[in-house]
Amino acid sequence: MFFHKHPYEPFIHTDTQKLIVGTLPPPRFSTGDLLEKDVDFCYGSYYNSLWLYIDAINGLNLRYDNSKEAIEQRKQFLLQHKIGVCDIVDSCERDKMDASDLGMRNIKLRDVIGYLRRYPNINMLLFTGGNSKNGPEYFFRKHIKGYGIGLKVVSNEIPRKHEFELSVVADGKKQYESSKRIIKTVSLTSASGSANRAIGSMPLYKQLKAKNPNFSTFDFRVMQYRAFF
Repeated sequence: MFFHKHPYEPFIHTDTQKLIVGTLPPPRFSTGDLLEKDVDFCYGSYYNSLWLYIDAINGLNLRYDNSKEAIEQRKQFLLQHKIGVCDIVDSCERDKMDASDLGMRNIKLRDVIGYLRRYPNINMLLFTGGNSKNGPEYFFRKHIKGYGIGLKVVSNEIPRKHEFELSVVADGKKQYESSKRIIKTVSLTSASGSANRAIGSMPLYKQLKAKNPNFSTFDFRVMQYRAFF
């Protein structure tokens, strides 16, 4: 059995407005056995990297290696665009040393709602995956039940969008803000290669592929992510 502890603390600042929410990086990021092109930072896996899409959208010319410069490039982008990262899984146990979400058990979640209350400028959560079992949206739905919060559907078109009203806590008692604080959520298509099959079955992807045979699942994610990064 492998105890899989998240290797990174949440990356959030006082002016953060959007929060990326995933599950856990691959186990090698917790053990320190990084690959040559891995970056020792949030979403640093070169072979399942949100940064590949962010790089393509913004023309950042990022480094993909174990250097401090590569880490700093990513931090500066997040700070400049007021984006934070707070994966929802703090730790889990695994029978196999892999990154499968379904392989997680005895899962401990982070208090994402607590972070939202601590950082009042956050108004959007970007889930790096949908509501399939052990995905970030799935865990977030479980998490907010304890707070009596539910997600309201805004759009069922991919990427699906929801919203919820967040209360504040003062003197140990729940109070609602006079001007409601509404947090929007977006469930992006996962950057994982395992999501390619799901993308290939989407009507929109099929339509775009028919018009341009060179259109790829990479292009599809760039198109989808562009509105948020």
